[in-house]
Amino acid sequence: MACALVTGGVRRIGRAIAQELASLGYDLAIHYHSSSASAERLRVQIQSQGRTCKIYQANLERDRDILNLLARVKADFQDLEVLVNNASIFEPATIKNTEMELFDRHLAVNLKAPFFLIRDFARFVGTGNIINIIDTRMSKNDYTYAAYTLAKKSLADLTSMAALELAPDIRVNGIAPGFILAPEGASQDYLDKLKQKLPMCQQGNVKQICQAMIYLLENDFVTGQLLFVDGGQHL
Repeated sequence: MACALVTGGVRRIGRAIAQELASLGYDLAIHYHSSSASAERLRVQIQSQGRTCKIYQANLERDRDILNLLARVKADFQDLEVLVNNASIFEPATIKNTEMELFDRHLAVNLKAPFFLIRDFARFVGTGNIINIIDTRMSKNDYTYAAYTLAKKSLADLTSMAALELAPDIRVNGIAPGFILAPEGASQDYLDKLKQKLPMCQQGNVKQICQAMIYLLENDFVTGQLLFVDGGQHL
């Protein structure tokens, strides 16, 4: 079985995606930033399933780390076939309250890193699948997370652009999660109110994100699509 690279693959949705890919028979290259202990535990877990797994530390705010990551993975896995751009940062700030450092940080991790990883996948791999994890927020103009939302809107456009350029050899699609995992520290009252705002009136789960990923990997006539897995929130 081929290898899949998952950025931000140690925590939350990224971890679930990595585990699901391992269960499908993929070997794993897992990127992480600072969670080295968690990364090592996940590596051991995936290896116990009989899959090869290597972990790669990189700070995606740094150009050098972005440009070296895929080359490092390709040196270890000649059969790299899937790239999941999941790594993300998410910090609140309206336009009026956004400092340049915060803006640059969000654009680097949420857009620049996926852009150049897509570029390098096209250059050095040449065939396969790319899945970008976006966010249902990109369907609205949420100025309370201005830099984050702008980056994710741009990542959605990049998904379409790359799908057009890289077809037919590489399919590029996106998944836009909604209320899947609770924000850290959120109260039950907050979560209940959030669920009632959704057309489906319920919280999603990481399994549903993985189901969307499997569909995109298996259906070889789908490219340039953005699947909203958000209980209708984008509506």
